[in-house]
Amino acid sequence: QVQLVESGGGLVQPGGSLRLSCAVSGISFRFYGLGWYRQAPGKERESVATITISDSPNYADSVKDRFTISRDNVRKTVYLQMNSLKPEDTAVYYCNAHLGISTYWGQGTQVTVSS
Repeated sequence: QVQLVESGGGLVQPGGSLRLSCAVSGISFRFYGLGWYRQAPGKERESVATITISDSPNYADSVKDRFTISRDNVRKTVYLQMNSLKPEDTAVYYCNAHLGISTYWGQGTQVTVSS
């Protein structure tokens, strides 16, 4: 059974930091591309950051220079370090693993940026 379990969300003030983690099981982790997506109320889900099997990252313009995606193939975990958070970063953040036509999602973790 494939499981992606996110953690690390919460309430943070503008300018603060959070680190999201996504523990993955049930797949050959090192062969999968990974990503973080987010969905704000009333908006479509959007890509935040992705990372390939060769550790090449890609970021949405809105988070470049603030967010960092990384993967640990031993712990089978993908991370999203989020710095200089803004109120517009408020959303449910989802972890994704994909290989060919196979794609898996976590249940999401809420991130709220507010003073």
